[in-house]
Amino acid sequence: MTSPGVINALVYTAIAVMCVFNYAVAILADPGRVPSTYMPDIEYSKISIHEIKRKGGDLRYCQKCSHFKPPRAHHCRFCKRCILRMDHHCVWINNCVGHANYKAFFVFVVYAVIACFYSLVLLVGSLNSDSQIDEQQRDSFRIVYVISGLFLLPLSVALSVLLGWHIYLILQNKTTIEQYHEGVRALCLAEKGGTVYEHPYDLGAHENLSSVITSAGSKYLLLDMPHHETHSRLPRGHVKVTLACCHPGKRNYEMIVHRFLATVRELLKLLLRVAI
Repeated sequence: MTSPGVINALVYTAIAVMCVFNYAVAILADPGRVPSTYMPDIEYSKISIHEIKRKGGDLRYCQKCSHFKPPRAHHCRFCKRCILRMDHHCVWINNCVGHANYKAFFVFVVYAVIACFYSLVLLVGSLNSDSQIDEQQRDSFRIVYVISGLFLLPLSVALSVLLGWHIYLILQNKTTIEQYHEGVRALCLAEKGGTVYEHPYDLGAHENLSSVITSAGSKYLLLDMPHHETHSRLPRGHVKVTLACCHPGKRNYEMIVHRFLATVRELLKLLLRVAI
């Protein structure tokens, strides 16, 4: 193997390791559990907590979990519990994407996109370096290249669209739920009222980005180091709600193994459906 080949192998291995690591963190990490003892800590009892949602403002109470929900928390019918700053439930990780594992999910997508395009570059480069191979081996390699290209191209496009979508959400400090379900309704109401809709959680592009990709001791590191804030960002001018005991508790070994096996099982089912 030549020196460029060794370098490419090392670089691609490093990207793959970080991609798999963040994928594992997104699967195994608790997305953000709302503790059953959570109670809104309101500085002034007469001021209601307003949140853009389907049924209006005021304090939010989950009928299924039988406890209050902080702003931006939603009940997941798959996980059967409320998730802090829930973005969506992802079948590919068999877990919700929420406050505590959103960074891991985003970084996983970043590395996956980098790995796909790096693979395409190596694939194109390999086509130009086959001049020293005999005709029979060249034909067999070309079949492999064509199959790999047919797999990589749509995967790269799909992951790039997903990455672009989440970059847009991060810069706006929105979640998928807020964009699709709540933001559309708020925008329509603002247009009917003759006003301009402004997302109440938007703190500016830099602050929005920093709130996701930075954490204590790992500022601007793409390698995920899970972090948990003790409060939920509220609209400007509104009272602050403290999320006491929002840190996920110690996860035992059995729960992690069970979640991992369930994820593998769901992925195998999806792959079988695609293959059939």
